Parts: sequence; C-alpha cells; structure tokens
Amino acid sequence: MDHDDRAPGPDLTQGVAADELTDGQPLLGHVGEQAVMLVRQGAAVHAIAATCTHYGGPLSEGLVAAGTVRCPWHHACFDLATGAVLAPPALAPLDCWQVTHEGGVLRVGARRERPAPPKPLYSPQSVVIVGGGAAGDAAASALREFGYDGPVTLLTADSAPPVDRPNLSKDYLAGKAQESWLWLRPDDYWAQQRIKLRLKRRVLSLELTQRHVVCADGETIAFDTLLLATGATPRRLDIPGARAAHVHLLRTLYHCQSIIEAVQAGAGRVAVIGASFIGLEVAAALRERGAEVDVIAPEEAPLARVFGPRLAAAIAARHRAMGTRLHLGRKPVAIHADAVELDDGTRVPADLVVMGVGVQPADDLAHAAGLAVDRGILVDARLQTSAPGVYAAGDVARFPDPFGVAGMVRIEHWTVAQAQGRLVARNMLGFDGAYQDVPFFWSQHGDMSVSYVGHADAWDALEESGDPLRGDYLCRFLSQGRVLAVASVGRDLDSLREELALQKVCLMQA
Repeated sequence: MDHDDRAPGPDLTQGVAADELTDGQPLLGHVGEQAVMLVRQGAAVHAIAATCTHYGGPLSEGLVAAGTVRCPWHHACFDLATGAVLAPPALAPLDCWQVTHEGGVLRVGARRERPAPPKPLYSPQSVVIVGGGAAGDAAASALREFGYDGPVTLLTADSAPPVDRPNLSKDYLAGKAQESWLWLRPDDYWAQQRIKLRLKRRVLSLELTQRHVVCADGETIAFDTLLLATGATPRRLDIPGARAAHVHLLRTLYHCQSIIEAVQAGAGRVAVIGASFIGLEVAAALRERGAEVDVIAPEEAPLARVFGPRLAAAIAARHRAMGTRLHLGRKPVAIHADAVELDDGTRVPADLVVMGVGVQPADDLAHAAGLAVDRGILVDARLQTSAPGVYAAGDVARFPDPFGVAGMVRIEHWTVAQAQGRLVARNMLGFDGAYQDVPFFWSQHGDMSVSYVGHADAWDALEESGDPLRGDYLCRFLSQGRVLAVASVGRDLDSLREELALQKVCLMQA
C-alpha cells in the first residue's frame, strides 16, 4: 500500500502524439498532480484517473477489455467511458476528462461531469440494513449511487464504522498500515450521504408482518425493504481453556486491536490454532511484528483443499522460511496459561492464542423470523429471501452458484459480499438483476500474495505452470474439462484474463 505522490509521465494537457497509443494499452501521464491515463479502444480514446479507488492500485498496469479497466491488485473494475464502478472492491468512481484529437495530437481538457444515475424503477419508502460489514456498507452506498433519495438506516452491533476487514489480518495487524487506512468511508461521509449509521445497535428480532426490526434496547425501526447482511461469527473450539482471557478471535477491529495490544504488552509467544486463511495470515503478520509463532492444525498440508498440493506446500514453505513453526496433523486438547496442549502430549509454549478455525453464518435472526435457512439464509439469484422485500447478502447468504455447478453455495469472500450488497441495492430499486459475478479473493503470506478467481469445491484435474516460490505461478482447477477457478502468484494480468473468461461462462449460464 505504498503511495507515490509524484505526477507520472507526460503532461497530458500539453498533448501526446496519437500514434503513441496502442489499442488497449494505457499510456500513463498526469493532469496537474493527478495520475491520468489515455486509453484507446477502437475509435474511442478515454482519459481516466489511473489510480484505483480501493488501495491506490496502478490501473495503467491492469487489463483493458470490453470498455472496462480492471485493477491488477484486487480486480476492481471501472467503466472506461464514465469511470463508474462496475465491480468491487472499488469504493468510488474514477474521474474522467475530455479528449481532443487535432493534427495527430491528443490533448486532455476539462474534467467531465459524472453522468446522472438512472432513475430508480421503484423507490422504497425506507430501507433498513442490518450489518455493517462489506455487504451492508456497499448496499447503503450503492443506494445513493443508483439514485435512491429515501431514508437509509445502517445498523451495526460493532462500535466502529465499516472497516476494510481483509486488512485486519494483513498489513494493519503486521504494523505496516495506519489505522486511517482501515475506514471504508471518511468521517463525514455518512452525514453527507444522509445515511443513518447506528453503531452498537444489536438487532434482537425481525417483525416481518409489521415491517420493523426490534433492537436490543427496545427501539423499533420501520422498513419497507430490508437487507440482512449479518455476516458470520468466528467459531471457538470446545476445549478446556478456550475462553481464557489470552485466547483471541479475529473478526472485528476490536478483535484486531486486542491482539496488537497483547503483543505490544509483551506477549511474544503466539500459538495460532487453525491453518485457515485467517490463521496463516495472522501467523505471517505477527511474525512481522517479531513474535514467535506456532501454528497448530489437523491437516497435513494447509490450504491444500482449496489450492491443491503444490501451492499449499509452497505456502507452508514460505511460513517456515519466515520462522513460523508448523504443527501439522495435530489437534489442541487444552489451552493453559502458558501453553497449548496437543493430542500427542506436546505442549506448545504460548502466552497469546489466536483461534482461526472458521466461521458460521449469523442466521439466527432470519431463522427466528421464519425465513428459509439452511447453513445460511437461502436466497434466489436476485438475493431475495423467502419473504418479499427482504434480501440477504455476504457471508450469511446461501445463493445459486453462478457457474451452475455446485447448486446452492455460501462464499466467504470480501468482494463477493461487496458485489452482492451493490446488487441488492439495484434490485431494491427495481432493476432486477441476478448475481453473476466471478468470486475473487487474495491472501497474503509474507511477501507471497495469492490471487484466486472462481469457485471450485472440488476438481478432478489441475493445470499448472511456473513456480509459486519464485513468484511466477498459475493453476487452473478443472472439473470434467471445465475451468472452475484459477489461483496465481505474481501473474496479475493472467489472473485478470482468467477472471474475464470465467465471467463469460457465468453470463452464459443466465
């Protein structure tokens, strides 16, 4: 997340030769102090901001295709002509400028006004969103982006406004990101957008017939349409000592800050229970803080079920190279004040324990209200629940597989939750779209970053090239000859191309 504020390349207001542009290849320059790129697609030439609105990724190094530009870092997608957000994790649209072409010279002129959003086909009397994570934040913001002018209330049990949750197990936990980078929106955003953000607001029940929610303090809040974005709850093993004060979970900013405070207070021996994505990212982050780290997990090859044996082995090797001790094929049986006891009698010294053993969907509210629930809240392709005008999105939602392979799926990815929140906002306004996005996530293990597009619960063949330990690797996961997912290390453009190919498959399933 390093930012270079120097204006790059030529001053585009002074002009560049038109023959310098190659179709689909951005030419990076600047307008004033802002990085801007010229992009030719066919007969059209676009001038658009060159910095992604998520982490500041270099869009000039991304993929230009079908009137869009995609960020190489985390796959945000923007419309080249308007700068509009087409896919998360982008948080805001891009600025665009006018372009003139005279005498073989292209010049960038005035900044263009953003086009007005299409008028909603339906306007709810009021919208209530339960949950302040990725889906809830995205839905609330998108309602305004898509032209809704009515009341929006966002209820969250958290004490903090919506944060960039992936960072909690990555750079922020490692001490490489400032706290100010965590907030998804500026402090004054909610008031400016006329969104009522209610912190520390736990919803106790849903009264669907009366069309209101009941908060823990007894307050009732009416809704016309409702989004349940309650997310998931971290699991805690049922073993002696699992609820001791030095045993931590990681889901919220509070959880993250508690772990950091414990390490800063002198907890230098950390045991991570679980070699999940969260568990291994925590291990890598705390090694960067200088803690001694042991990871305890029952599997012999962490993440092999998701990534396959070769990439899983490379990730394990990377953690060992960082100095992390891996206790694989072992289960904890008890947590003591100074150690974790394993099933073979080994005692792993630890004055801080972090559990990363998965999550369960927070679907209790929905179940109590009589909504259809099966390992998550069941929704249709438009993310509507079994009750009219009630939607669910993000980690709590179980939805039709956009690939048409796995039936109903529940996918715990940040960008999936954001995309679904945006789709719910559109559907609340009558635009009636189905969820057809390609899932994407990234995972950080020291200096090894893994990108994954698609979704493969199972596969019968792998197509691999390159070496993950050298930062040059791509693996396709196939079932009956069909590519379901692709994992990569150091192949950003290839990952984007694979995502685009999978997107075409999703659209064909519609």
